[in-house]
Amino acid sequence: MFNYVVRKILYTIPVVWGVVTAVFILINIVPGDPAMIMMGQRGDPQTLEQIRADLGLNLPLKDQYVRFLSQIVKGDFGTSYRTNEKVLTALVTRFGATAKLAFGALAIGTVIGIAAGILSAVKQYSVFDYSAMVVSIVGVSAPVFWVGLLLLMVFAYGLGWVPGAGFGDGSFKYLVLPMTALGIRPAALTARLTRSCMLEVLSQDYVRTARAKGLGEKVVVIKHTLKNAMIPVITVIGTQIASLLSGAVLTETIFAWPGIGRLSVDALVARDFPMIRGTVIFMALVFLAANLIVDISYGLFDPRVRYD
Repeated sequence: MFNYVVRKILYTIPVVWGVVTAVFILINIVPGDPAMIMMGQRGDPQTLEQIRADLGLNLPLKDQYVRFLSQIVKGDFGTSYRTNEKVLTALVTRFGATAKLAFGALAIGTVIGIAAGILSAVKQYSVFDYSAMVVSIVGVSAPVFWVGLLLLMVFAYGLGWVPGAGFGDGSFKYLVLPMTALGIRPAALTARLTRSCMLEVLSQDYVRTARAKGLGEKVVVIKHTLKNAMIPVITVIGTQIASLLSGAVLTETIFAWPGIGRLSVDALVARDFPMIRGTVIFMALVFLAANLIVDISYGLFDPRVRYD
């Protein structure tokens, strides 16, 4: 296993380099002068030139690229043009709020999705099966911004059961609506995939043999079927973890949630290039880490998986 993990980490190095290079190229082809953004339209020419020199913007492009790579290797993502805050510090500060939201949404998506998928597969073509699949189609199709606004209108402003937008004191009541809005789509995707995988495994010969031996239906479903049907589900859950942790942009914007998604939106609006670079690279690292964790977890569910 150790050698497998080391190989996977080494394989990610070219991917990270490609992401960093793509970010550098895209930022440099976007119109706009960072020095002018920092100073505003009334900055005097001498100050603007000094800022460009401090930022290395007067260097040739290849020298800027080398400087950018060296800073990334050292863990220096630069300083925000808008707040004069270190980008890495801002990301670490906002990550807690995003992690709380992401894992709450993931818990909803995983628990409800897997439970609904199992029941739909076991009770195939029943009223529950048809109802669950119709609801899951709606959940997959409904845009998260529409779901979020609907939840705010009904449960916050209409019924007044929970607070509206904002982080508040960070308690659970402020988390309910954004967590639900963000978790509906993962729940729908997980339910449909779990049902499909369960039906495929339930038709296998060893499942029929287990039933013929007199094993109870719960044992057959949980021990013999679910465990073998989880590999594709784990893959989808892993990608959902990466997507949620890297910042649910729309959800955090609608609910004024102070996470990485909202931070990236504010950076884009203000053309805060260092913050944009930092958030994109951070998202790429989260995706790579989530994929590695998913690959390692396969062996826990399927003993046939080997890491040689």
